[in-house]
Amino acid sequence: MAKSVQSGLIHATQVAREVVLRKAPNGISFAAFGETALAASDLDRMVQAVPVAIAAALARKAYYFVPLAMSEGRPESALPENPTSEPTMVATAYTPELADQAICHRNVTLDGLEGTIDAVFISTRLLSDRFALAFEFFINIGHAFVDTVGVPASFTELVWTQALNDVRGETSQDAFESRNLALAPGKIDGKQRIDEKAKSSFIESAFSDALAIYQLSLAVDFDYSELREREYPLLAPQPLAERLRLVARLFPPNPDYDFAIRYRRRA
Repeated sequence: MAKSVQSGLIHATQVAREVVLRKAPNGISFAAFGETALAASDLDRMVQAVPVAIAAALARKAYYFVPLAMSEGRPESALPENPTSEPTMVATAYTPELADQAICHRNVTLDGLEGTIDAVFISTRLLSDRFALAFEFFINIGHAFVDTVGVPASFTELVWTQALNDVRGETSQDAFESRNLALAPGKIDGKQRIDEKAKSSFIESAFSDALAIYQLSLAVDFDYSELREREYPLLAPQPLAERLRLVARLFPPNPDYDFAIRYRRRA
């Protein structure tokens, strides 16, 4: 353990023991540790952007915002005395060398007096700005919600209708690839052949993406084009707006947060 402390790394489980979890008004449990370069007011605003109806499903989750969380593929010199177990490590401060070994987030299971907690350690210093950090956080929230609750029938109907109508693009690589697999070329008895497993993966990915983008819009003023990737075409604005409006109806914003879609920025 001494070697880890001297190198600026400590066990994620120790971080969880040393810091006090806070509970935001919406119910999200979170804490900050180390030199995160993140203002407390910005962190509070981002966490509280999660609508209460979404946060209610994440009672067994905790989010730790740390400078850097180490990936599994670290050199042995950065590991504790037992490198075979490869526990998650946290850097107390940013260095370029540690950043090369870090990952955007690490999931850790914590055992406590009140049962098991699924902790997410998010690397604030590995993400370039507030936009990137917020999106990483909300993507984690979106996936956790889908894993816990699933996808509402109304969203399933909307997004699958869009897919059958061949709307352009998607909201992530996973959604784009699984949608293409779900609607693979070919027909059975004159009907479109559907890969049901891929269809399910597509709908789950599209919903977690929509949750993330919706929450991002509550926390940060951004251009949709900022989400553009090279590997796939981004979903066209109108079908995305349909998804986001449905999500907003299902999960209304908390007080002091507003949801709005503008097709052109105000001058």
